Amino acid sequence: MSSEGLAFVTGFPGFIGRRLVRRLRELRPGLRLALLVKAERVEATRPLLAELGPEVTLLEGDLTRMHLGLAGPDYKRLTREVTEIWHLAAVDDLAADPRRLRAVNVEGTRNLLELAQACPGLSRFHHFSTAAVSGNREGVILEDELEQGQSFGNPYEETKYLAERLVREAQGRLPAIIYRPGIVVGDSRTGEIDRFQGPYTLAILLVASPLSVPLPLPRNGIAPLNAVPVDFVVEAALSIAANPAAVGRTVHLVDPAPISVRRAYELVARRAGKSLPPVSIPHRAAEAVLSLPLLERLVRPQRAAIQLVNRIAVYNPRNMLELLAGTGILCPPFQSYLDRLIDFVRAHYAASAAGPEAAEDPLDADQPAAR
Repeated sequence: MSSEGLAFVTGFPGFIGRRLVRRLRELRPGLRLALLVKAERVEATRPLLAELGPEVTLLEGDLTRMHLGLAGPDYKRLTREVTEIWHLAAVDDLAADPRRLRAVNVEGTRNLLELAQACPGLSRFHHFSTAAVSGNREGVILEDELEQGQSFGNPYEETKYLAERLVREAQGRLPAIIYRPGIVVGDSRTGEIDRFQGPYTLAILLVASPLSVPLPLPRNGIAPLNAVPVDFVVEAALSIAANPAAVGRTVHLVDPAPISVRRAYELVARRAGKSLPPVSIPHRAAEAVLSLPLLERLVRPQRAAIQLVNRIAVYNPRNMLELLAGTGILCPPFQSYLDRLIDFVRAHYAASAAGPEAAEDPLDADQPAAR
């Protein structure tokens, strides 16, 4: 893609958004970027601009409002100048208010599509969806499939499904690419992550905790752990974005050979010298362990996600493999970077104040991670 033009980005300074913007600046230094940021986060975001350079500007707005909450002249300038849109913003908290999830994930996407259709110079519309749009489906799930009669375990999955449906309907009018990451985990090189969500994080948090408890395996644990490191997600998306053959397609950004949830827990337990039951703990027994006073707050954000690990879903990445062929960009296996994830969490525990509070919530970062 051209190093010139104007890229409009949502989801900054989220976990993926920060890295994607930084890499865009490195790979395409002549590209101008306009970052949509909510009013309450503008001041906290300004210091990040110093490292990004003068080609990057902040626009104070709101994805859920008409014209994205921008002043008339700013919105009109975007329609004249924008050449590509990167839509990463989303609420991904499984416990969030369903009304907020719908407003941001669905109506926000609808508002951004309106902007896209008003931009005559638009060359790409990049939409970050999620593999979770498959809902309760099991078996092999293809990238070209969406509406397959699935149901959803929570409003997050459903609203991301509805948002992707809007983009797919617009693909006949817009040069759109849809990216579906799996469970986005830390950086495979550093272990860094902004906050911990999902079933794999329960094991890591318990290992990093000073508490001596067995690792309760969620049921039989035979389902694939569809985890993918954030650095691979960014590098793969940027490479696919530059490939003309990607326009109009949906791409799973996943590990082509995921290990099982049980295997992931075994690796974590071995690293910590802790125990993993030879058979799955009954659900009630596992709940009793996780309800211990010092564990309850630590585990609370993971409870909704733990219920999802019994889905035996295999995400076929045929489009991803085809579009990345010859680039050298490969998803590293989970076991190759697990130690870095654990080390990162342990470092946060060590830096926290001593006492029970340090074990309760080591990474209490209240910022949305775009996916």
